[in-house]
Amino acid sequence: MFEGSLVAIVTPFKNGKVDTQAFQKLLEFHIENGTQGVVPCGTTGESATLTHDEHNQVIQQAVEVCKGKIPVLAGTGSNSTAEAIELTKHAEEIGADGSLLITPYYNKPSQQGLYEHFTAVAKETKLPIILYNVPGRTSVNMLPPVVERLAKDCKNIVGIKEASGDLMQISSVVDRCGDDFIVLSGDDGLLWPILAVGGKGVISVTANVVPDKMAALCASAAEGDMKTARQLHYELMALNDVLFMDTNPVPVKTALALMGKVAEGLRPPLSKLSSEHLERLKTTLKQYALI
Repeated sequence: MFEGSLVAIVTPFKNGKVDTQAFQKLLEFHIENGTQGVVPCGTTGESATLTHDEHNQVIQQAVEVCKGKIPVLAGTGSNSTAEAIELTKHAEEIGADGSLLITPYYNKPSQQGLYEHFTAVAKETKLPIILYNVPGRTSVNMLPPVVERLAKDCKNIVGIKEASGDLMQISSVVDRCGDDFIVLSGDDGLLWPILAVGGKGVISVTANVVPDKMAALCASAAEGDMKTARQLHYELMALNDVLFMDTNPVPVKTALALMGKVAEGLRPPLSKLSSEHLERLKTTLKQYALI
């Protein structure tokens, strides 16, 4: 269910509120262009600044639009175990297909603390769970032995979004957890290498603007056509680079605004691109014929 190109979808805002009309159109855009799953309320969806009501509203809308078409992997993580359980239960009640659970940020739990956190959440839901390891955001790195323990001890922990940027660590997770465990790239620029070492897909920022290309890259690798996958990797390199020249999701939301898909709305404390970065983004989008 959670293989191929899944989009870490943005949350569009207009006049400071969630723009449900724009979100509807974004979801339809992904359904029409080959995206194989939608991930609302992740880092790219600015989950850290959504209220609980907004968080639940965004997931519910994604479920309503995507149900029966493509799966919804709801971001339900928190640095509070109790809050992560609450958010995950709600996602299950409204029909999400799975839960994406980030490692607790700021608290900096030990490896045992991480194990206990995810085990506690897994016991409270029947949803399949994808773990999310992103040390650059959380200041804690979940190591392969803990991932292996969780995969063995919790039947509904079925995979991990790996954004450590460490191919040796990612290879170790693949080796330890076996082929049935879903390893997804959390870095667009490392998607092809991660697919090559046994990854099954990506939770992608870049798919927000080129969903067809990201889906094609994943499909090529799944079919064993690594030549085409490699070509797409290099074709997307400049775009992957520019979309991470500033804090995500600032560049990708700006790109979508330039493409006419969303209003140019960010939640504080995120702020607009500098004029220099904006010009660089425009130049790159023109190269890809996106504006």
